[in-house]
Formats: sequence, C-alpha cells, structure tokens
Amino acid sequence: MEAAQGAVGNIVKKDSLTEAIEVKKPSSSQFTEAVKDIAFGSAAGIVGKFIEYPFDTVKVRLQSQPDHLPLRYRGPLDCFQQSFRQDGFLGLYRGISAPLAGAAIEISSMFLSYRLTQNALQATIYPSTEPLPISALVACGGAAGAFTSYVLTPIELIKCKMQVPSKQSSAVHRAPGPLTLIASVYKHEGLRGFWRGQLGTLIRETGGSAAWFGSYESMSTLFRHLAGSPSQLSRVLSDDNTPLETPSPLPVYQQMLAGAVAGMSYNFLFYPADTIKSVMQTEEIGSATPVGKKKTFLSVGRAMWTQQGFKGLYRGCGITVGRSAPSSAFIFTVYEGLKETFS
Repeated sequence: MEAAQGAVGNIVKKDSLTEAIEVKKPSSSQFTEAVKDIAFGSAAGIVGKFIEYPFDTVKVRLQSQPDHLPLRYRGPLDCFQQSFRQDGFLGLYRGISAPLAGAAIEISSMFLSYRLTQNALQATIYPSTEPLPISALVACGGAAGAFTSYVLTPIELIKCKMQVPSKQSSAVHRAPGPLTLIASVYKHEGLRGFWRGQLGTLIRETGGSAAWFGSYESMSTLFRHLAGSPSQLSRVLSDDNTPLETPSPLPVYQQMLAGAVAGMSYNFLFYPADTIKSVMQTEEIGSATPVGKKKTFLSVGRAMWTQQGFKGLYRGCGITVGRSAPSSAFIFTVYEGLKETFS
C-alpha cells in the first residue's frame, strides 16, 4: 500500500512539470558542459572561418596599407581583383591554417567563458532559478571577450602577417610560412612580441563580444515575444531538484537571423580598434620608429587619424560587416544545433 502511494506521489510530481523536460544533472555536469562548449564552439568556429576568410584577407589588406604612401587598393572590389590576379582564388585562403585553429580556440573559449560567467553571476548576484537579464548577459559577453583576447592575439598576429603580401616575396623568394614567422617574431621580439596589438584586440573583443552576445540574446528574446510565448521554456532539475528554466530553442531561420545581427554589431561598433591592431601586426618584424621605439596603439591611431581621418579608421568596414553576417549566423546555428542534438 505504501509503495503504491509512493508511486502515485512520483506521478503527481511529474505531472506538475507538464510540457517540461526533467533532467537530473549529474555531479560531473559542469565538466561535461565544458567539453561540449569546447567541441561545439570549435566546430562552429571552423565553419564560420571557412565562410569569412577570403573577405577577411581583403579586409586586412585594405587596413594595412601604409598611411604615408598612396593607397594601393581603391576599395574592396579592387583589392579582390588585384589579389585574384596576383595569387589566384587559393591566394585568398593563404594562411588559413593558423586562423582555423584560432577560430576553434576563439569561439570555443568565448562560449565556455560566457557560460561560466553566467554561472558565476547566478551563484553570487542573481537567482539561479531564473534567466539572467539582458544587461547581465551583455556583461558576461564582455568578460568572455576580454578573456579570449589574450588567447587570440598571437594567432591573429601570425594570420595578419601571412595575409599581407611580403615586401620580399617574389617569384624567387617565397612568402614565409607560419612556422617561419613564429620563429622570426620570437627571434626579434621574444615572447612579448606575440602579443603585439593586444590592446586593440582587448578593446575589440571586450566590446565586440558584449555586442555579439547581447544582440543575439536580444533578438532571440524578441522572436520569442513575437511568437506569443515569451515564457516558452525547457525546465531542467538541478542536483537539489530545483527547477532551472532555460529558453527553448528557436527555429533555424530565427537563429541565423539573430546570429547575423550579432555579427554585424560585433564588427561595426569597435572596428577602429581592429584597424589599428591590424596596422601594428602587419609591420615588418623588427621594425621601429626613427628613435628606436616601438609604435604604440595610441601613436598608430593618432597617425592614422592625422593622415586619413575618421574614414581611415573604418577602411574595409563594409566588407567586414557584410561577411560577418553569414559567418556569425552559421556559428550560432551550428553551435545551437549541436547543443540541442547532444543535450
């Protein structure tokens, strides 16, 4: 009789969570979620990088034109044409090996640190049973970007140097590969040289990631409200059987649209910092100012402003924002799809 009553009690408990998903998280769930973030983020980053890389090559070549010489490229289309004539289509993918690894590291670390920052906020400031407000998610995105910038700068340094035609490259002298560049940077500037342009990466990643995640979350919330079911949630049980509410997945086309808006926000708002970073990272290795001092973030920015004004800081912005839309759309869609499939 008591066993029957216990069974009935269990049925009543489950009925109280109608149209919800009950999953008892094991104690190792944090480790499992971290592995998923790394694996799914890496896959999403690689897909996104293959889509955007030719456009990124054009962007870097436009950004890195010397500010004291006449411009080599009149615009994105002219840069495409000259690059294609000189190097062929595969030339636009030159140096993609380092960026593929970088994209995997960047996106996986961003999603991982984004989730960990949310967990920290819910463990200290906000209730763990309720979704975080958009303002908190924006802050989490900024923190994730700041962390990622320190991992990303050395990879972007080598990528930028490979994307820009070398002054010494010709039919006789082949352009240096990634290992040659790594050895050269270390020889001339030591370990510190790999973080050249770090301030620009930090500004871009911190502000850009805040805009990236904030835009995606805002668009996702908007779509749920427009669907008339803003409270449509999946309910998960924690270790102490506390219901944890997480938003249900959006349709694929809405995920892609939200991701596209996020990508454009990320690239446009802090683009000048990326321009200055690219100029610093594409300088000849071992180069210095006439007085023997390395150029700083502020000195490069001041020189660009003096020579080219506001327009120079946004050189190549159009093609960057344009390519970021499909790339970011696929990144979020692949990540969310894998997360939903293996949840």
